[in-house]
Order: sequence, then structure tokens, then C-alpha cells
Amino acid sequence: MGCVQCKCCSRYPSSSSDGDSRGPVGANGVVKGKDQKPLGSIHVPSPNFDMVYSVLSQRGYYPDSPDKENQDTYCIKTELHGNPNVHFFGVFDGHGVFGTQCSNFVKERVVEMLSEDPTLLEDPEKAYKSAFLRVNEELHDSEIDDSMSGTTAITVLVVGDKIYVANVGDSRAVLAVKDRNRILAEDLSYDQTPFRKDECERVKACGARVLSVDQVEGLKDPNIQTWANEESEGGDPPRLWVQNGMYPGTAFTRSVGDFTAESIGVTAEPEVSMVHLSPNHLFFVVASDGIFEFLPSQAVVDMVGRYADPRDGCAAAAAESYKLWLEHENRTDDITIIIVQIKKLSNE
Repeated sequence: MGCVQCKCCSRYPSSSSDGDSRGPVGANGVVKGKDQKPLGSIHVPSPNFDMVYSVLSQRGYYPDSPDKENQDTYCIKTELHGNPNVHFFGVFDGHGVFGTQCSNFVKERVVEMLSEDPTLLEDPEKAYKSAFLRVNEELHDSEIDDSMSGTTAITVLVVGDKIYVANVGDSRAVLAVKDRNRILAEDLSYDQTPFRKDECERVKACGARVLSVDQVEGLKDPNIQTWANEESEGGDPPRLWVQNGMYPGTAFTRSVGDFTAESIGVTAEPEVSMVHLSPNHLFFVVASDGIFEFLPSQAVVDMVGRYADPRDGCAAAAAESYKLWLEHENRTDDITIIIVQIKKLSNE
């Protein structure tokens, strides 16, 4: 739900499709042209455990825009500061005309800033916030036109047996927790959209009008300012608009870039959380909202948990997400997912 005036909104701008609604799907159910990297493995010497990971990124199916790029990108950076206990995983979901340039710019600069910050290990939350806010200013000052383009970002920084999660937007990180004979999903981030009361009130205080497209077009009462949830609202979510205009129409309340939307409260400041890993933590998932648009966190964890190899988990989650997109829409979003398994972590 994270683009400007397009994602999950079939009428703004209007679109139609004469193409094959099934999309270019391969034998495994995943769109052709998917980019899946080989299995990776990291040893974390303190406190002595392993991480096994895989990533898959695939372009969405856009029948009206056959040449549209995959605006998602990702970054896996091991041993920040040359430290074998510090590792970075991030997914960046670009949007707008220059979304690809924005997501790539932010991906590269965020990890560079964290790598160069001498205070990273002393205060990861402060370093995270500083990096995102500085990158946001750099993007504004760059040659990339981010007036109506930008990127969301979900990143996980592993520091020994702690993980720090920084979220800007509506991509998501989820932790799989073993609870006796069950595996439970624990959200490590919370989507920053107008569905969240606190975020909705924050942007309203900055001057945003929060309305769905139907409300903007006069088809529904604009004074009704309650929305149930993302699943029930479907393709007509609440969006942000300037007071006297039909723009920018963002369905998120935080992002990097989106210079125009900053005037109505959209900010690049991340929400940062920390979890102390334990032997009950089996894996974590970092993914764009192409995965989570129609799949709740628990469904993703259930699916990934069926596979010993994270490459298979990535492929299964991507295929199911792709299928559900085409059941609900005439297109799909770009889809990117990183799965990181936690191995041999003990209480000692």
C-alpha cells in the first residue's frame, strides 16, 4: 500500500488491462524473471550462533506498463565496521516515477552511513535515526526528482544476539517464535499508514487531509474518519492529500524522499525497536508490502516455517503473494523477501 496515487487503487489514476490477468507465471508459481540469490551463511562469534539466509526479488506484473522496472531493492551487508558480530539486512520499496532511483540511492547511502558511524554500537537507535534523516536530505539535494517519488525501508541490524529494526513506511519485519509445538509470528515493525490512529492524527496535525479516493471523488462522505483495517478496506485505503489539491495521495505516513508530502507530515524518521534473541527465535522475515498486502504476518511465518531451506521459503511466500494479488487485482506489486534463519543459539 505504499505508492503515490497508484498502488492498490484501480481508479486513481484510472487503468484497464487487456493483457493476460494470470501474468507471466512460471512452473513454480513465481513470476518469470525473479532474482533469487544463492544461500548465504554467517557465523556470529559472540554469542556463537549461525545465520542462514536467502533473498528473492521479483518484478510485479503490470499489464499496462510492460516495461516498468522492479522498484524494490535490497541490501545484505555483513561485518559492518569489520565486526563479525554486526550484520545488516534491508528491503527498500520505491514508488513514484523515480522510485527505482530513490530506492537504490537510499539502500546504498543508509548502509554506508551506518558503516561510517563510530557511535553505531554505542547507540544503534540514534545511529539509525541519524542515518535515515541525513539520507533523506541527501536525496532531496541529489539530481533525483523526489518531489513525488521516494522509498519505504525496513531494515534489521544484527548486533551479537540483539536485533535492531528500523522501519520507515509499510514494509515489514516479522520474527518467528517457537511456543511449545507452535510457531508464532511476532511483528518487529508496525506499518506506518493512516490506518494507525497515532500516525493518522500526527499527519492531520501537520495539515494533511486523510481521505480515501472515493471520498476525494465525492462518492463517500469525507466526514467519516474511521477505517476498519487494511484487509476490509481493500483497494480504497485512506490517503494523504494537501488541503486544496488532489495530490500527493500517499497511502503511507513515513518514507524517504517524497519532498512534497513532507509539508503534510510524511517523515523519514524511522521507528526503531530492539529484540534480544533467544533459542526460541527460529527465523526472521524482512519483506516489502508486496508480500504482506494480502498475507498476514502469521500466514507468512507458517508458510516459511514449512521449509528447511530459506530459498524454498522465499519462493513459496512470493508465489502465494503473487497468486493472491492476481485474485484481488489485475496486476501485482513488486515482491522482495529476505529470510534469515537463526541456528545453534543457546542460553549459555
